[in-house]
Amino acid sequence: MTPNEFVKTFLPHAKLTENKTGISALVILAQGALESGWGKFAPGNMFFGIKDTDGINGNEQLITTTEYSKRADLKFPKILKVEPTVRNGQKYFKYTVQDYFRKYTTPEECFTDHATFFLTNPRYAKALLVKSDPYKFAEEIAKAGYATDPNYASVLKSMIDSVKKRIV
Repeated sequence: MTPNEFVKTFLPHAKLTENKTGISALVILAQGALESGWGKFAPGNMFFGIKDTDGINGNEQLITTTEYSKRADLKFPKILKVEPTVRNGQKYFKYTVQDYFRKYTTPEECFTDHATFFLTNPRYAKALLVKSDPYKFAEEIAKAGYATDPNYASVLKSMIDSVKKRIV
């Protein structure tokens, strides 16, 4: 799927979610594109990389992913590799691991769950105050710890720009 096809296919889902929740369709679509490689890596209709913390109820899948931490002693279902690295001038550990992520029957189910995740999780309260501004929302979810990549906010904002160019 090309980036243009991704935007054309999933923009209606993002707009429906924006109508229901007030969270900008631009940030929803950009985050889905970023997290799934423009839809290339969305097993089980999982576009947003939301983890399934219990790994036992049948709505999860074990997927290889990359995580960053300042700690070298994190636990995951399966650790494949841990490498020291420098990000933004700070020492981190880059983990290549297998972890449990949610899976969905349809893309629409995924978009709805993604929005519900933000709306029901108190750590995103500041992000919800700026939910109609995709750039501020990106900054706030990054500050709240949505992703372990220390560059997540700037990468997501670049993706918002990329999505915006493709909307007809």
